[in-house]
Amino acid sequence: MHELVNYYPSIKHNFVFSKEEYDGVRGLWKFGRGIRRKEKFDLFISLPDSFSSALMGYATGTKKRVGYKKEGRDMLLTSSFAKEKRLHRVEEYVRLLELYTGKERADLSVRLQHSFAKDDHIVININSEASSRRLTVQKAVEIISAVRNECTNKIVLVGSKQEKDFVEEVWQKLENKRDVESVAGKTSLKELVQLLASAKLMLTTDSGPAHLANALGTETVVLFGAGNENNTAPFQKENLQVVRLGKLSCEPCTKNVCIQFGTPQCLELLETSQILSALKLKTATK
Repeated sequence: MHELVNYYPSIKHNFVFSKEEYDGVRGLWKFGRGIRRKEKFDLFISLPDSFSSALMGYATGTKKRVGYKKEGRDMLLTSSFAKEKRLHRVEEYVRLLELYTGKERADLSVRLQHSFAKDDHIVININSEASSRRLTVQKAVEIISAVRNECTNKIVLVGSKQEKDFVEEVWQKLENKRDVESVAGKTSLKELVQLLASAKLMLTTDSGPAHLANALGTETVVLFGAGNENNTAPFQKENLQVVRLGKLSCEPCTKNVCIQFGTPQCLELLETSQILSALKLKTATK
């Protein structure tokens, strides 16, 4: 999603952090030092409240470093603040800036303006970087098949290049492939934006595309399991519907891997009838 920066011409530099390239504490330090060698910055704002984020900022050599208090990282920051509980992630980030600047932000709308005309297709995303938020092949086939049997709309499956094989496997196992197309690994960010913005509706896992579709104003139904929707759901509630099992004591665990079951049962046990009801509710609002 770092490609989104290209849509903001006022941003001069874009430093992309890769855990594979910059592994461990040494990697964090190397990445921060690399930024320092390219340019001196006046202010580093650590939006994530992790120790690693603060360490990265310290390594940049930036004189003013701002962030929340946590994990003993105060010594790496020049200005640190206590984080309020039960805030959405968007509100957490905005609140940090308010605390530092002393100015309040009234409008917290997260909207991406566009001029794409609405179409009749439904976009489905079965992927997520975290395995605890990703549908299994079997569950994905079950859900897509149910949607296919319920409506006549064209269905478009999306995914990154890394997710292409997984989506293809799911597509191959569909008994009814009528008007079901996979564009996984075939779309640029600009093309994905157009696809989501023009969609009648999006059904998705807890993932980046969910936030993008929601910000574009598309009716968005999100399947939540490991993630905490009170903190990390797409922000615009008027075009959002969350579907959660709500029957397991471990949900939401907020882990990236399902430690208790291996396969995330919070998603695996979702009833297709519950998902279809959510889809009907959102389409009825249009």
